[in-house]
Formats: sequence, C-alpha cells, structure tokens
Amino acid sequence: MKKLGRVTEVEVISEFLKAEFYHPEYDPDRGRFERLVHEPNLHDAGENALRRALLFRRRGHMWRELPPDTQWWDLEFKPEEVEKVNVFPRAQWRSPAQGNFAAVHVAEQIRRDMRSPQPSALSLRIKVVSTLMQRGGGKSTVLLIGLDEERPVTLLEGNHRFIASMMLPPEIMLLHLRLICGFSPRMEECCWYKTNLPTLYHYLKNRIKYFWDREADVYRLLPPATVQTKSPQQRDGELQRAGRR
Repeated sequence: MKKLGRVTEVEVISEFLKAEFYHPEYDPDRGRFERLVHEPNLHDAGENALRRALLFRRRGHMWRELPPDTQWWDLEFKPEEVEKVNVFPRAQWRSPAQGNFAAVHVAEQIRRDMRSPQPSALSLRIKVVSTLMQRGGGKSTVLLIGLDEERPVTLLEGNHRFIASMMLPPEIMLLHLRLICGFSPRMEECCWYKTNLPTLYHYLKNRIKYFWDREADVYRLLPPATVQTKSPQQRDGELQRAGRR
C-alpha cells in the first residue's frame, strides 16, 4: 500500500454519507438535502456541519469509535496487497467469513456460493455489483481503517464493492474504486478494527451515552425560517431512531 495524499475529514464524511444516503432514514427529507449530499461544497462550514449531522443520523455510533488522531489518506493498492484487507467483522459478513475475515477468504467463499444451486442473497448482490463494475463507470469511494500502511487494514464502508471488485480480473480489479484509509497508532482501541472486551465495552458506553443523539438533529443547524414545521413528537421520533442505529 502506498499513501498518495492526505484527505480531509470533511471529505471523508461527505463520501461516507453519499454511500449511506439511499437508506430509509433519509426518506423524509431526501429531496431537501440531495444537492447537499451529491454536489458538496467542502469549503462551506455550514454544509459540512449538516453533512456530519446527516451521517450521524445513521452512523454516529460507528464514527465515534474512531481514534481522535485518525488521519485519512488516499491509497494505492497493488492487486496482491488485497491480502492485507479484512472485511467489516459484523452482521452478514459473519456467515461467509466463518471466523476468517480476510477479504481473499471471504471472496473465495462468495465465489463458491455463486456456483451453488441456490446462492445466498449476499452472493447475488455481489454478482450484480461486480457486473456493473465490469461495464465501467466512475469511481466510488471505499473507506478502510488501520494502524499504518504496512499492517493489515479493515474495510469500514464499501465491503460489497470491494469484494465485488475481487471477482474481476486482477488488471481491472481496483480500477473503479477510490481507496481512502484512516490511520492511527491507536486504531486497536477501535472495535471495528480489533474486537475484544475493552473495545466492545467502550462501544457499549458510547451507545448508552448517545442513545438520544442530538448531533444527528440536522434541524438545529438550519435557520428557523427554513425549518419545516414538525411537532416535538416527530422530531423526538427521528432522534430516537437515529440514536438506536
């Protein structure tokens, strides 16, 4: 892996939000914030604050676990260096991983499942994404985290696209991905990178502390005259859903 250049936190948040914006949490005000998400002005402090709040509506619990000294970098990968990548050790990835979260292992399990009479929903989705990649198009951003560029890294966002890229021939495997990695010497304190009792305890404390996540309330950042009228119950309901993600 080779560092190409620093990436600002506001740009990382912007790219992260783009990947999340299709989820139902954004349905109520998708039209209102669509331009803000897909045509970002990264030099506008007000826009940056709104994008952070929108991301926190769904991923605040994830972002808070990253060490405060995390630095983000564009990375260049050689095809053989995918051996240093692990998938996100949660949820649907547990089944194909079977305890081994190395991306090369998970990709091989997905390939085998694709050849089975009844491939899983995850394998079918990977196949669709891989086909779209092979047809071309622009780059999409994948986020990773790690200690440094010499040691293994873990996918934070973009697991499906990264594994889908591994279904392609080596010469085009990573052409459609922009790889950004957050590095910190304290990354082993983050449960997304290293899962153990101390990191899980820290995560649980934060989930309790931010159960009502006021940072996810975008309306506190808007001028009063532009805020659509909502009852206190509606806004509390939105915050409650955000706090439970």
